[in-house]
Amino acid sequence: MHRVSARQLVNTKRVNAGSLGSHLINYLAVLFSSLLAWGKKLFRVLLPLCAAGMNAAVRATVRVGIYTGAKVYFVHEGYQGLVDGGDNIKPATWESVSMMLQLGGTVIGSARCMDFKEKWGRLKAACNLVKLGITNLCVIGGDGSLTGANQFRTEWSELLADLIKQGKITAEEAKRSSHLNIVGMVGSIDNDFCGTDMTIGTDSALHRIIEVVDAITTTAQSHQRTFILEVMGRHCGYLALVTALACGADWVFIPEMPPEDNWEEHLCKRLIAQRERGSRLNVIIMAEGAQDRKQKPITCDQVKNLVSKKLGFDTRSTILGHVQRGGTPSAFDRILGSRMGVEAVMALLEATPETPACVVSLSGNMAIRLPLMECVQVTKDVTVAMAEGRFEDAVNLRGKSFQNNWNTYKMFFFLLSWSDIWATCNINIAIVNVGAPCAGMNAAVRSAVRAGLIQGHQMLAIHDGFDGLANGQIEPITWAQVGGWTGKGGSNLGTKRNLPGKNIEQISLNIAKFNIHSLIIIGGFEAYLGGLELVTAREKYEELCIPMVVIPATVSNNVPGSDFSIGADTALNTITTTCDRIKQSAAGTKRRVFIIETMGGYCGYLATMAGLSSGADAAYIYEEPFHIHDLELNVVHLIEKMKTSVKRGLILRNSNANDNYTTQFLYNLYSEEGKGTFDCRMNILGHMQQGGTPTPFDRNFGTKMGAKSVMWLTDKLKECYRHGRIFANTPDSACVLGMKRRSLIFQPLASLKEDTDFEHRIPKTEWWLKLRPILKILARYEAVEIDTSEVAAMEHIIKKTGEIKGGKI
Repeated sequence: MHRVSARQLVNTKRVNAGSLGSHLINYLAVLFSSLLAWGKKLFRVLLPLCAAGMNAAVRATVRVGIYTGAKVYFVHEGYQGLVDGGDNIKPATWESVSMMLQLGGTVIGSARCMDFKEKWGRLKAACNLVKLGITNLCVIGGDGSLTGANQFRTEWSELLADLIKQGKITAEEAKRSSHLNIVGMVGSIDNDFCGTDMTIGTDSALHRIIEVVDAITTTAQSHQRTFILEVMGRHCGYLALVTALACGADWVFIPEMPPEDNWEEHLCKRLIAQRERGSRLNVIIMAEGAQDRKQKPITCDQVKNLVSKKLGFDTRSTILGHVQRGGTPSAFDRILGSRMGVEAVMALLEATPETPACVVSLSGNMAIRLPLMECVQVTKDVTVAMAEGRFEDAVNLRGKSFQNNWNTYKMFFFLLSWSDIWATCNINIAIVNVGAPCAGMNAAVRSAVRAGLIQGHQMLAIHDGFDGLANGQIEPITWAQVGGWTGKGGSNLGTKRNLPGKNIEQISLNIAKFNIHSLIIIGGFEAYLGGLELVTAREKYEELCIPMVVIPATVSNNVPGSDFSIGADTALNTITTTCDRIKQSAAGTKRRVFIIETMGGYCGYLATMAGLSSGADAAYIYEEPFHIHDLELNVVHLIEKMKTSVKRGLILRNSNANDNYTTQFLYNLYSEEGKGTFDCRMNILGHMQQGGTPTPFDRNFGTKMGAKSVMWLTDKLKECYRHGRIFANTPDSACVLGMKRRSLIFQPLASLKEDTDFEHRIPKTEWWLKLRPILKILARYEAVEIDTSEVAAMEHIIKKTGEIKGGKI
């Protein structure tokens, strides 16, 4: 193997893919050169039960491994291929993982293997690894597969000794392979592995489910039917729970929290109440492993017979089955798989013989590492808790993400008597949409309206943004009016970009006239600016001294105070799908480069994340300045790429990346410099990125944000109630609700001003910039600078979920 020193790697000519961060440190190069010095080899296994997004993880691991100078192997057909050896274990090349991102399943195959459960099978597997000099194993699978990998690692020394005794390997070969490093990535559509917010494949499965639910609800509404849908989840109700939130289902059955005794009567009451309130359909979501409190299975047919016989409703049931496993991976799963693949290689680089086997995981927007067997143990503890009837413990053990989803569901769906809603407290909460429309806005409005009604408030809808607030376009909005809004794109309330500005006096008068006690502003950067203007005007207009909350909702994802905005995921999936089709076209014609412009203004989030999810060669953004020399190097890179078997290119540019290097300029430059080697095409995606039905992520995110904002306002109103009226003028009475790292938090609008670039309408700190080097590495650029200030350290899941002692948490 050719070795180079750390100094050689650091001094390698830098090729700048849109200037991926001159301020970052050259840490990966050093680590990678260390890998070369150790002579390590990487290797992966794809294990039983495939999930969309696995190919992204395979691609990232292969390319980052090759980037380090390591030799990477495919193991076809999972553990069976590891046991059988031969042609099942083949070297992987850079080109062999091209055009994989958009493919579902796994291109290297997956199979259940009984042989690996036996020691003789593991002996054969160990022999195959030793003969090839492989000492690092990257495993993608569920808890059973990862447990098997850990057992393999634990008995590695014993297996080597047995192989020496049997004469199948030499002592020298055993010495070179004296220890085996293991890192795991969880691929499971059920999201049933404790320790991670989302496993690879879950988001794609939700996309398939929601597509079916949306189609079914149209026919159900036409015929006034009740539909029962069974989704996968034999031991975990995540898919069912999130689907219920994303489609506004009337009832959900999950194994972690069975319904109370006499659930049949409660279910029927709820369905009747929904019809009485004007709904033309009912939707019931069931997990495959639904059960009652006595652990007796609850089936689709059982619920169907109950509803049709007791209520006389026209009822249909649908079992989605394996359609949930297939299809094109979502943008989220592609990015997740890519990030996990890179982190898996990093974990192997840093592993020592004493390092426990770990699993790379996702918490909020952060990549983390967890001890594999701790995660497996807690996952098993969930099953034990359910078996012992400790259902609250089961929910808690699933982790914070599952708990938040369950708590949101309880808020909306555990009301059995509709009269409970109308115990009013004479509080009026107004909701307004501001800025450009985006998918998921309606989900947030619906959630806020219903959460407010449950709290006993009167909810007011403001039409057409701040203009509507100034013009008195304000009216009460009811529970029934927001029915079905979760799956609708755009803004049903209407929205405009205009700020309060010169209308501030009229706005204050209407706040008093309509007796508005608090305000929810849902929108993008204009919503943030409008909130600041209202807070500033409090000094002059006492009517504006009311609690306010801004919920970020924009495809640009540029609102300070939040790592994610409602609508960005839907736009990202639209861009990714379009890029897939464009790449397919380029694959047919060959030697073609596409220049694609995305939305985002000065914020490069969409261009960067779409670059990761679609496998772009470069993504030009405002946050990382680029110059003519950088463009020249990118052209050279593509010319060299055309000499390989991958004869296509994809370049992304966000709309305001550079005033002079416009999309048209890039097209002209690439066309001229690529003459005789490749030709170019240009696409400006435009407003298609703002349309479409919301993705499951945006529906769920909007639902949780809307509900949380109302709960916060309810508490804040109690604090601000003095002498028979509401008066709120402290900084913390006007906040942005956003996701930061791992939590939804409220931050005062005034405190975010320091972190805001008002001229370019972006936050000064953007977490996703640290992902850009991954894009460059996967596009095969040379020595890359990467920020490792937040290297994922090993964490302990037991501290998160609670220590299990005596069957209690």
